[in-house]
Amino acid sequence: MPRQSLTVSRVERLQCEAGKQQTIYWDDKTPWLGLRVTSAGARSFVFESRLFGKTLRTTIGDARSLELGKARTEAARLKTLVDDGKDPRELRAAEQQAHAARQVEAKRRNASFGDAWDEYVANRRPFWGERHYADHLQHADVGGSPKKRGKGLTHPGPLAPLRPLNLSDLTSECIGSWMTAESAKRPTMAALSFRLLRGFIRWTVDTPAYAGVVPDGAYKSRQVREAIPRVRAKEGDSLQREQLETWFSAVRKIENPVIAVYLQGLLITGARREEWASLKWSDVDFQWRSVTLDDKVEGTAGRTIPLSPYLRALLLDLKTRNEIAPSPKQIQRLAAKGKQWAPSPWVFASKRSEDGKLAEARLAHNQALAVASLPHLTLHGLRRSFGTLSEWVEVPVGVVAQIQGHKPSAIAEKHYRRRPLDLLRNWHDKIERWMLEQAKIEFHEAKQEQE
Repeated sequence: MPRQSLTVSRVERLQCEAGKQQTIYWDDKTPWLGLRVTSAGARSFVFESRLFGKTLRTTIGDARSLELGKARTEAARLKTLVDDGKDPRELRAAEQQAHAARQVEAKRRNASFGDAWDEYVANRRPFWGERHYADHLQHADVGGSPKKRGKGLTHPGPLAPLRPLNLSDLTSECIGSWMTAESAKRPTMAALSFRLLRGFIRWTVDTPAYAGVVPDGAYKSRQVREAIPRVRAKEGDSLQREQLETWFSAVRKIENPVIAVYLQGLLITGARREEWASLKWSDVDFQWRSVTLDDKVEGTAGRTIPLSPYLRALLLDLKTRNEIAPSPKQIQRLAAKGKQWAPSPWVFASKRSEDGKLAEARLAHNQALAVASLPHLTLHGLRRSFGTLSEWVEVPVGVVAQIQGHKPSAIAEKHYRRRPLDLLRNWHDKIERWMLEQAKIEFHEAKQEQE
């Protein structure tokens, strides 16, 4: 293509040659500058020269937005670089990478605690239990959203004041001041918030997008440690041996059989209330007497514990109740609403809860305690009771820990002693048998097996 002096009018008028995908018109005033016109009508300025014996061509810019004079100036600049042995394409790529790196670093440095926290919660949710996940949502909630039950709005969580701050602002002084303020208002909740915050900061250290943004040692300074409230274990939140008869008698009289069995199961297994409430029929093996729980420590695989005889009989009764079909009229009513009856997949089913499983048993438990004149006892206290009462049967500590799902503490327990289910069942049956003896409950395992 013969060279010609490019003008503004020619840049707008020149067309791609017929039968070609593109045509380049070279400027005789600036030999390294060309106008590329495609068959689709696109126009752009290009630069072409030779570097180390090879042709080098790169696009300068769109001819519709870049003036001809500026295109000539840029072409001259690129020629100077080539004459110095530099490849403009490599320099441009390096500049783009540097710009992108600056953008990423600016985003890292300006990332707010709230945004990073939400990402952390979403990232780690598959590895948490429902209660642990709910704690993270509650403690960082800004408040104002309607409560799920009852009237009114939620209150801001202890971590809410930190949400607007940048991660780089989470210094030891900042965390210490925040911890001091929250501890004065609600010490127990503040202590848990600190543990959640500590886990989050450790996550940022291992996450490339946030690594190095939070100042080192932000939660380890003396100022922070001194501000953390000392939460002591509850005293008296456990059943005594002489209270078992009264407690079993009161709980077995609860009108709702699902709640009655649920509470007895908490004491007999020492399970966490959330993992016990989330039990499905598919997790229960009546033949080999085992139950698989969604263990927050062991992860998604869960842990399998023995199903003791008395508790097995209680669950069998619930299963029978669960599989009884409603009356034909009730089935017709469901059909009219476009629903079809089916047995609940949950062991502790509830028709009132949103997800179909038992959501709350504290009220019924507290009422039973009041009727029996027993001191206040939390649902977690039933789990604690299992551990303390097991000592009466002289059960090895490792057995109790494995059934309850505690992390092994000693080296031998952690690496060498993972007891098989049949051995755990032997000890678990003894614990249940002893509890029933203290409660004066007559239960004949052989008779139940025959039935």
